[in-house]
Amino acid sequence: MSYELKSARYLAREVLEKAVQAGDTVIDATMGNGHDTLTLCEAVGPEGRVYAFDIQKEAAEETEKLLQNHGVGERAILINAGHEHMKEYVKEPVSAVVFNLGWLPGGDHSITTRWETTFRAVQAALERLRPGGVLVICAYPGHAEGDRERKKLAGFLSGLDNREYNVLRQQFMNANAGAPECFVVQKNRDFKVVSRFPDMMESAGGPAQRFDERRQRTCLGK
Repeated sequence: MSYELKSARYLAREVLEKAVQAGDTVIDATMGNGHDTLTLCEAVGPEGRVYAFDIQKEAAEETEKLLQNHGVGERAILINAGHEHMKEYVKEPVSAVVFNLGWLPGGDHSITTRWETTFRAVQAALERLRPGGVLVICAYPGHAEGDRERKKLAGFLSGLDNREYNVLRQQFMNANAGAPECFVVQKNRDFKVVSRFPDMMESAGGPAQRFDERRQRTCLGK
């Protein structure tokens, strides 16, 4: 038997591999070191587009280097801003949005995602999803804010109307304390796109500066 039941990160990747097609527009809401951004750039191909967000400039810089090294840099728009500003930058429907919550791997652990801004970003992501599109979130409850995010996220997602969304939660029952969890939300295909969340962006102030203003494409492969 070749199948192996693996962690939240593997489930997230499996979902994205099935959901994202060449030519799609997608969002990496937590750029980090760029690994999810790279995966998405490879999946959407030269005609697709990836929007990637991170509040830390070093994350955007490292991600740009990674994408350029793999020949897919022109497929991404890297935005040095918090993901709560998603609606200000992304105007079109998207096929997938991925969140990898927590802090930048190898970075300052005091700089971490927080529920207040994650909540606004998740609302924006749900609005931007096209019918059939997926929202994939990995949560890390191994620290206080991560545990708070996980609990708040579970409460919010469990309240979504099942006529509009299907919601899955992966949780290993016998895992060690603090093991990551994966949430997957799919917008039902017959759902009509209507904004159901209040626009909370006005009180947030102006958006941060875009790290990379280019919107060019590339025909380079991997």
